[in-house]
Amino acid sequence: MAIQAIKGVKDILPADMPLWQHLEATARKLFEDYGFSEIRVPVFEYTELFARSIGVSTDIVEKEMYTFEDRDGRKITLRPEGTAGVVRAFVEHKMYAESQLTRLYYMGPMFRHERPQKGRYRQFYQIGVEALGLDHPHVDIEVLAMLHALFTRIGVGGLTLQINSLGDSECRGAYRDALKSYLKAKLPTLCGDCQRRYETNPLRVLDCKVDGDKFADSPIMLDYLCTPCKEHFETVEAGLRKLDIPFEINPRLVRGLDYYTRTTFELVMGHLGAQNTVAAGGRYDGLVREIGGPATGGIGFALGVERAISLMNSTNIARPCPALFLSALGAEAVAFALPILHDLRSAGIRVDTDYSGSSLKSQMKKADKSGADLTLIIGEQEIANGKAILRNMQTKEQSELLLATLKEDLKKRLLSA
Repeated sequence: MAIQAIKGVKDILPADMPLWQHLEATARKLFEDYGFSEIRVPVFEYTELFARSIGVSTDIVEKEMYTFEDRDGRKITLRPEGTAGVVRAFVEHKMYAESQLTRLYYMGPMFRHERPQKGRYRQFYQIGVEALGLDHPHVDIEVLAMLHALFTRIGVGGLTLQINSLGDSECRGAYRDALKSYLKAKLPTLCGDCQRRYETNPLRVLDCKVDGDKFADSPIMLDYLCTPCKEHFETVEAGLRKLDIPFEINPRLVRGLDYYTRTTFELVMGHLGAQNTVAAGGRYDGLVREIGGPATGGIGFALGVERAISLMNSTNIARPCPALFLSALGAEAVAFALPILHDLRSAGIRVDTDYSGSSLKSQMKKADKSGADLTLIIGEQEIANGKAILRNMQTKEQSELLLATLKEDLKKRLLSA
């Protein structure tokens, strides 16, 4: 029996890569225009990093993490999300001493042991950003504007930006008490997870995938915001309106991670059903200190690459094709073509070939399939005559090129195209 990929993971095949590369290139260009720099952190960390940052009562920590012991007996976890590792690196390398505002972005795989389904995998990819150092609401606006711009640039419409404020430690206590009082009467009818979280983190009850529809009349955090949190949120709203970025307030938006404070948000697509979140994030002003650094503001987002790509239109994204296909007919021509290939590729020209030395008919089929505009034909007869044939695959016109000046003639033609 052939060995297959593990359940819940998938191969990203060459035919899929143009969309992936387009999304990644668009994100890189946009983020760097905004002053963000790329960071790459390990795909596994000590388990306590995620338990302390994400929260022990979250679904991720309780049910979804891939955790194992290494040979030293330490618990290691494959990263389920990107923020914790980036913040750990920010603290460990004292990046807070380098700039008042550190802007970082990352791309890479994450791992969660979830039930595989369409659009959700156990190894999945995220693109994310983190802005660390300031708690100013204009940083929130910048991050939200960048998220909006990214989906505009990749041509994905029909998305709704939902925002909310979760307050801070000064005002969340009163809301927590009001929410517990509201939930107490419903407690016997709630799932086991909700009953447990009622004591540890009642806000997480509102994010329950089983009983979430039972809380339409629950108290909302916006009614309990202290003056600084209220002013922060109002500034974010005003800034989005000033930039003509459409949004709606979702007062019951909580998100599934414990580190969020103040601004939290999701970018959702209505027709995706239960799995409708395309990107999400929020402010986490206590996370740096929780991981061992100084009190530092922070905000970020992550988007699911697979989900974003499923919404992109592939028709306008060209498959990369060689500029030239070199058809070598016979063993002598294959050997003759080798330095030509090397020289053209060294000059930055994409050239494809087939080393089989097969017939002209077979070579033309392969040249056509490659998508190259031009095909260079070299066989024993061409070598004897000192001339190669250059064929235009679109017009079928052919011309002869002297072998003595072939490399220079091809580079002049192809580099100026």
